[in-house]
Amino acid sequence: MDWIENLDPHMVWLAIGLLLAAAEMLVPGVFLIWLAGAALITGVLTFMLPIGLALQVGIFGVLAILAVFAGRRYLRDHPITEADPMMNRRGMRLAGETAIVVQAIESGSGRVKHGDSEWLARGTDAGVGTRVRITGSDGSVLLVEAID
Repeated sequence: MDWIENLDPHMVWLAIGLLLAAAEMLVPGVFLIWLAGAALITGVLTFMLPIGLALQVGIFGVLAILAVFAGRRYLRDHPITEADPMMNRRGMRLAGETAIVVQAIESGSGRVKHGDSEWLARGTDAGVGTRVRITGSDGSVLLVEAID
């Protein structure tokens, strides 16, 4: 346990900061990175100034609170948007495409074929072979309308 007593406090804070940053990468949530920044700044201050442990913890606490609130405000003003909002929403990607009815749409439901896939479909009644336009999706069910 002598090695614990020989640790430089600034190295401990830098290690805590790096561990928190690594944890943010493993469990993304845009929260731990602010605490990592506070720990890293505390480590730098501890390296430059001879301050005691109680003050180090106090500095970390204040910096952590400031960093979290500043980060929260920044993310509120600059929200993270998806590069492709329809990624993993294949049914919505098909909106505007045409499909062929392979099982008559009766009482509002049937099956359509788009490309090499058959989908459950919901829309106005249509007979087999009718071309329909895909207007959206509800889960794995395509919403369709007859093409005039």
